[in-house]
Parts: sequence; C-alpha cells; structure tokens
Amino acid sequence: MEKPDVDTSAAIARYLESPALADSTRRAYRGDLEEFAAWLRARRIGLEAFDARAFAAYAAELGADRPGRTPRKLSPTTLARKLAAVRSFLRAALGASRVPDLAVPIRRRRRLPNAPRPREIDALLENLPGDTALGLRNRALFELVYSAGLRAQEAVDLTLAGVDFEQELVIVRGKGGKERAVPLGEEAAYHLRRYLEDGRPALARGAEDRLFVSARGRPLDTSTLRRLLPNPHRLRHAFATHLLEGGADLRTIQELLGHSSLSTTQIYSHVDAKRLRKVYDHAHPRA
Repeated sequence: MEKPDVDTSAAIARYLESPALADSTRRAYRGDLEEFAAWLRARRIGLEAFDARAFAAYAAELGADRPGRTPRKLSPTTLARKLAAVRSFLRAALGASRVPDLAVPIRRRRRLPNAPRPREIDALLENLPGDTALGLRNRALFELVYSAGLRAQEAVDLTLAGVDFEQELVIVRGKGGKERAVPLGEEAAYHLRRYLEDGRPALARGAEDRLFVSARGRPLDTSTLRRLLPNPHRLRHAFATHLLEGGADLRTIQELLGHSSLSTTQIYSHVDAKRLRKVYDHAHPRA
C-alpha cells in the first residue's frame, strides 16, 4: 500500500469548512469522516490510492458487526449517510472523476412521516403562553415553521429583510445556501406582525438582523428551538402532508420544501395516493 500523499485530516478540515454544507450535515459528516480517516491510517492508504476496491472493503466493514466490541449493526440510513459523506468528501478533495464508481446496495426501510393532524396543530398553537415578548416570539416562530414548512436551521436563519408582507413571501435560505420563496400564510403573517411590533423590540439588542432572537437578544439557535418544540420536523411533515391532502401536487411540495430531488419528496406519495383514492371512489361510476 502507498504511504499517504495527502494530509487527510487537513483535507477533511477544509471540506467541513465549506459554506455549501448545512450545519447539521457538517456535524454528522465530521464524525463519519474522522472514522474514515482512522480507517485509512490503520491500513496506510492515502487518498490518492483510495479506489473502488478499497471503497468496497470500507463499506463491507461498516456494514458488518464488529467482533470484540459492543455489537453495533448500523441501520441502512446511517450506513448510507456514512458512505455519502465519504463520496462527497472525495469529490471535493480529489474531483468527481476520482470518486470510486461502485454501487453499494443498501436497502432502506421506508419511513412514512408521522404528521400531526390539523386539530393537533391548532391545539398546540392555541396553548402557547400569552402576550409576553417571548410568548409572541414563540407563537410567530411556530406559526411560521408550520405554514412555510421550515427546517429548524432555516427558521433560526431567517432575517428581517427576508420577510415581505406586501408580497406575502418569506425568503428562506436552505441547504447548500440555496434560496427559495415560500408564501406567508395569513395566520403566520398576523402573529409575525405582532411579534415584530410588540415582542422583538423588547428582546433585540443592537443591530442584529435575525428575525428571531433569544431572551438575551442574540440570534436564536436550533437547540433553543428544539427545547421550545421538541420535534420541529413534525411541523414540516404536517406542512407537506396537509398541502397534499388539500390538493397540492408533489412538484409544488418539492419546491416549497426546498428538496433538490423529487425522490426525496415522494415519501409523501402515500398521502397523495390516499387523496386520489377518495376522489376516485367519489367520482368514478365503477369505483
């Protein structure tokens, strides 16, 4: 085996500094790539020598139980993420032509979103505490996460300039720095105005341009958001599910969610199928 020609740790550090990576992806990939670097060091394989054969060996080891340790069989989703992290890193460090061309079959269990029903959403929002500055912030935040289908990071990254009440739009900065415009719902707009007029001035310190700020006037972070709402992604699932049940098509949902591929959005196709079945049963003479 060749001795390493490239400082793998330095290459990983440069890759993880890329602004194209979302913070959540960066956190997940950091551990995956440190594990990959340790595997390379143990076998004295440099990045330049990493080929399809080595990639197959690495994938096989990841997917196997580890003798002598606490048994740890990786889930298909985790295994897929770890291999995706390696591919993405190699593409950035060596170029697309140097990524091993090897298909590793991974059977993922299809997970359907567990979306709360509209009445559950109504109950959640109506039970939020009252008219304090933080109460107004929380109501506006939750209304916006639900009505715009935001990821947690997207919600805390919103800026004042990104809200356009006249056009009834919110400009969202998604994964990879991609921007999209999402309609601002009537309820969200109402509670957002209340927060901006009566809540945020009491919280903001200085010229901070983030839309949502903490009790100390700092930009809100995702850990605080998750303390306020333990599973904010359920609201994103509810956004997509309720739109589909209301008649929206998958392509529209894809754009509103900021999915780069329709295949990601198709996890909601079961909802669409149920809606179509109801339409069919109601409208077709032979149903």
